[in-house]
Amino acid sequence: MPSLILICFYFMLPVYFANMAPVIVKKVFNNLAFPLDFNKKIGNKEIFGKNKTFRGLIFGVIFAIIITFIQFNFYKNNILVDLSIVDYSDWLLIGLLMGFGAIFGDLAESFVKRRINCKPGKPFIPFDQLDFVIGALIFIYPIVALSLNKIITILLLSFVLHVIVNHVAYYTGFRKEKW
Repeated sequence: MPSLILICFYFMLPVYFANMAPVIVKKVFNNLAFPLDFNKKIGNKEIFGKNKTFRGLIFGVIFAIIITFIQFNFYKNNILVDLSIVDYSDWLLIGLLMGFGAIFGDLAESFVKRRINCKPGKPFIPFDQLDFVIGALIFIYPIVALSLNKIITILLLSFVLHVIVNHVAYYTGFRKEKW
């Protein structure tokens, strides 16, 4: 029987890829690099900021769907079934919910950061590390009700992985910020 950490990691792969997608595709599809808030402001503050773009939204959801489709193919071919929390037959719905949830969580956190005058790229711990995870868990809840044990494991695992991955991306030049 695989460990709870490995099971939770496998379940969250679409979310992790959705969150990484904007950074991965940043150098391509520049015509989609238009801000989701259309550069509008509430009062004198940006709604989400210029870094939250249609490119990130579109590719975040696409990456989540692709990863979920791969998980579905593994599942139907009896590969890694022991790691599966869900039946991946509804892979498209799972991918959409996890992808949109991850992006929505990130947008919600950016909205709050703009309201409290926290600049883009500045640390906002622990929300920088967990916003996308919480968003995905909320969106997927109607079809996958996880136990408290799994939710806590996912939150702790995601926090640690986010810090590690972002530091590696920063030191290898993929990101401008460590967070």
